[in-house]
Amino acid sequence: MSENPPHTPARQMRIPDDEWLPFADAAKAQGLTRAAVVRELVRWYLRRPGAKLPARPDAGPWSTPAESSD
Repeated sequence: MSENPPHTPARQMRIPDDEWLPFADAAKAQGLTRAAVVRELVRWYLRRPGAKLPARPDAGPWSTPAESSD
């Protein structure tokens, strides 16, 4: 499947930057994009035939939560 299939509308989600930005690095560590990982998770969540929970990358800098600025 192409990374940006034609006629697939863009979707909006609200995810905090301290999760969204490291998510890109974690996905890239596996040669994936955030969009590809989200699509895999959705297919798995919907129990689509053959769908599997995507593998997580090994621990890395993305594994440590950002420190709160409170």
